[in-house]
Amino acid sequence: MNINNKPCKVVLFFNANNIYDRQILKGIGDFLKLNDIHWNIYISETLIYDKKASFHFDCDGIIANFDDPDIEDLLIETDIPIIGVGSSYHDDASYPKVPYVAADNYAIMESAFNHLCDKGINQFAFYSIPTTRYCRWAGEREKIFEKILTQKGYQGVIYQGMRTSLNNWQESLEKLSKWLLSLPVNTGIIAVNDTRAHHILQACDMVGLKIPEELCLIGIDNEEVINNLSMVSLSTVKQGTEGVGFNAASLLHKLLTKGKIPASPLLIEPKKIIARRSTDYRSIQDPYVIQAMHYIRKYACKGIKVEQVISEMQISRSNLEIRFKESLGKTIHSVIHEEKFNRAKYLLIESSLSIKAISQQCGYPSIQYFYFLFKKFYGMTPKDFRSKFATINHL
Repeated sequence: MNINNKPCKVVLFFNANNIYDRQILKGIGDFLKLNDIHWNIYISETLIYDKKASFHFDCDGIIANFDDPDIEDLLIETDIPIIGVGSSYHDDASYPKVPYVAADNYAIMESAFNHLCDKGINQFAFYSIPTTRYCRWAGEREKIFEKILTQKGYQGVIYQGMRTSLNNWQESLEKLSKWLLSLPVNTGIIAVNDTRAHHILQACDMVGLKIPEELCLIGIDNEEVINNLSMVSLSTVKQGTEGVGFNAASLLHKLLTKGKIPASPLLIEPKKIIARRSTDYRSIQDPYVIQAMHYIRKYACKGIKVEQVISEMQISRSNLEIRFKESLGKTIHSVIHEEKFNRAKYLLIESSLSIKAISQQCGYPSIQYFYFLFKKFYGMTPKDFRSKFATINHL
């Protein structure tokens, strides 16, 4: 409250058509609810800051995304209490001259890199975006990628690609495809965000590159819209952006109530890695097993049998079974069930579909048989699995 016991008037400058800003806004709301604090909040009806509008700052405080240089330019002269949020920087001089809360880019990139290393990857690539003053965060992640490679003694390549539009989309995909085809097999790719990771999935599909059998891919943001549009579910780094919003609101509240706040930028580490199929990598050298695994992953939930896999590979069953045992230590039959259950586990955690619908989507027309096999594999029913893990995954 201000001195007149009225709610403080707070303006939020964000572009909430992207998940980064939406999650920060959620964090702001979480802080207010948790602490029973009432602000009179203004945010554009479209949830997008209108750069052409003329703003008269009749307010007590502002929280703004300073990754947008236009917002920074607009607010730099005001004496209203401001908390900035945005990207972290390796150079302290790059931070704005206001109290600031940032997503820790180094920790984000290190998390993605370590996840690929844990999968046995030792060749790396980074798919970025052309750097402009509007995406300085991408340039920061490029620098960090190079720094981590040097520190760990690995080689890697960076490709910025094109800034895409409807007019150049096909050209962009073709150029991206050529770059992907130039990479060594079993390269681990970090995409600068989930949108760029989706470009890679589409380009790979266009030229027949197999993910994760030939290339391994992880994005950044956990953008559910992008994941829902992708044929291969995308592993991603879930940033600590809700924590950014929560801490930004806390700092502004302290400013408005004459409290002390830190002078240095506050860096928020990523929340976790969400591992999905795009990094479900196994170091397989046998070309028949690579091809068979790609076929199984694509069609397991369509109800395929071992005989169909054999027919696709055009070699004898005994030959392919030996190759599977040598490469994976498993039979073809068990791998088919494993892929179906991987899909089932994903849907149990990430979707609100009924268990009967999930059973059918995963190639088990009989829900009783689905329950029987699921409990045999995991020691619990699908219902118990959902109750145990769905809540944990959405924390």
